[in-house]
Formats: sequence, C-alpha cells, structure tokens
Amino acid sequence: MSPRMLPSVEFAYATAAGVLRPLLRHGMRWTVEGAQLVPAHGPAIFASNHISYLDPFVIAKVTDLRHRRVRFLAKAELFGLPVVGPALRNAGQIPVDRNSLRSGDSTGAAGAALARGECVAVFPEGTISPDLEPMSGKSGTARIARATGAPVFPLGLWGTQRIMAKGRRPDWRWGVAQSAVVGPPLRFGPDANVRETTDEIMSAVAAAVARAREIYPQSDPGSWWDRAPETATLQSCRA
Repeated sequence: MSPRMLPSVEFAYATAAGVLRPLLRHGMRWTVEGAQLVPAHGPAIFASNHISYLDPFVIAKVTDLRHRRVRFLAKAELFGLPVVGPALRNAGQIPVDRNSLRSGDSTGAAGAALARGECVAVFPEGTISPDLEPMSGKSGTARIARATGAPVFPLGLWGTQRIMAKGRRPDWRWGVAQSAVVGPPLRFGPDANVRETTDEIMSAVAAAVARAREIYPQSDPGSWWDRAPETATLQSCRA
C-alpha cells in the first residue's frame, strides 16, 4: 500500500497478512504462473474469476509474491457483518453498494487508490459463479480501467472451490492444490467502449482460468468441482 495510507490501515493489513501468510504458504500446494507480470510499483487492476469465498486470499498471496498489497472491491453487505466488517474497513478495502445510487462511490474510491499507486482487485462477474464457469462481466471493471488508464491484469484461479464453495459445507484439508495464472496486462483509453472492454477483460480472464485448470496438479474428472480447460470461455455481456 501507499505510504500515504493511514497508519491504522497499514497496521491492520500488515497484521492480517502476518497471520495468514504462513497458513497460505504451508497449508496449500501452490502453482502460480505469470507472477513476474505483477508490477513491482505503480497502479494495477487485477480482474479475477470468482469460485470461492477464499479467492481474495489467493489473490493476496499472488500479489504478495511481488511484495504488493491489494485492495478489494467487496459487497457492501460484508461491511455490516460483525468481525468481518471492521476487519475489512480497518484494512482499507472498498465497499460496493450494487443496489443503490451510491454504487459509483466504489469506482471513485478505486480510482483514488490507483492514483496513489496501489493495486486494486475486482471480481468482474460480481458474484461467485454457481457452476464454476466464467460468467458475463459487469461494467465496473471496465469503467475503472477507462477512467484511470491503469493496466488490467487478468487472473485465473482454480482449487479454492474445493475448500469453501458457495452452498457447500467447508472442507478444510491440508495440501489442497491451488493454481493461479496472471495474464499479460490490458490497457484501455478513456474513449473505450464499456461493453467491448468488459468482454475483452472477461475473455482474458477465461483464458487464464483455462490455463489454471491445465496446470492444476490434482484434477479429478467426474468430481463435482472439476472442469475441463476448454469449458472456460467468454460469456459476452452483449448477448
């Protein structure tokens, strides 16, 4: 995070990272591809697929490989929960109120973070995919990229659904594999078409997901959580 962040925010983030880093490093089996693409300095937007409640921690793990901290755009409802809400606020995360006129506030907050040279993570689909396949994207990521000029790094995740999938009982086990693939950055100008930009971002995310499945070392064809790489394809927002 930027040194201009409030000391309390910096402390909260550092404390959480210190607690979670050993668990993530030693409790899971990691395969990360493209981490060298994460810039060591300057603004960056990470656009990821969303398959589990654990996805933010995996993204934080990937950016931590380059000593970067990341701020997430998260559902505003989470900020109202006990324990979780204060933790998110204290760590400087960004609430997204999707069902009100204040939804644009998150875009401004993300833009301010990027202007400070920080990393911002977004789930363009807006929610966890119920069938684990990439969904059509919402326009927020494209609007942030267009307004700020910050590069968008597509990110494909695979494996977190085995531990904490939506609608399933958590299954905590030691050594469950996690694969993450960072794709080449995408850049968009201020006049870029929002829908076309959204599809371009999600097409790159889908390609990263397909690659993450290809390199996943614990595939189990026929299991509820396994998917073939070729089924990770773009679902256009213009359909």
